[in-house]
Amino acid sequence: MQTRRFLAVLGATLIAAALPARPAFAQRQSDQGEYQILQARYGTATRNIDVTDRLKQLARHDRPIQITNDLFGEDPAPGQVKALRIYARGREGATRVFEYREEDFIDGSQFSGWSGGRWGQGGGWRGGWGGDVAGPQGGLTIVTARYGDGRRSREVTDRVRSMVRNGRLDIPVENDTFGVDPAPGSDKALVVVYSVNGVRQEVRVPERGRLSLP
Repeated sequence: MQTRRFLAVLGATLIAAALPARPAFAQRQSDQGEYQILQARYGTATRNIDVTDRLKQLARHDRPIQITNDLFGEDPAPGQVKALRIYARGREGATRVFEYREEDFIDGSQFSGWSGGRWGQGGGWRGGWGGDVAGPQGGLTIVTARYGDGRRSREVTDRVRSMVRNGRLDIPVENDTFGVDPAPGSDKALVVVYSVNGVRQEVRVPERGRLSLP
């Protein structure tokens, strides 16, 4: 009888000791994403606020995060549809923008150090929204990009930004590149507004052409 009781207590003790290790392992696994967050901003292109520190606090809870005004404690653009933009740098050094609309959920598994808060304000980052998205000073900045035939077009800014490698962009202009055909049967073109060393320029490349910048 005493032997059975001893074994039961021993088993419960071993199980309790093992349980805390599981969340820690899961957290380490979820912090191994491909992108390092540089900054997070919430609002619209003209009215937005820096929410990097607040997002760090939320990420440490390691729970699903839904985008709402209440989440950040402020509405920077009342009456307008807002978004959270997370600016991040990939392992090859390219800057990418992740955009989440109101009511969307953030996928933290894409970001390294997510729940540990080991991110924010990476080296060479100047921050911003829209046209202010930039990598190291002197690099290529994609301001806007649209693909279509003029009457029917699709904004592909984030897609084009994600293809910048080491300060350069070299892509074919075709439906497969952008994952969409906004005007089936029509001749389309890619129109990109960009800046190099602070000088803003615009380029138009017809479908089946190739865009190389700078």
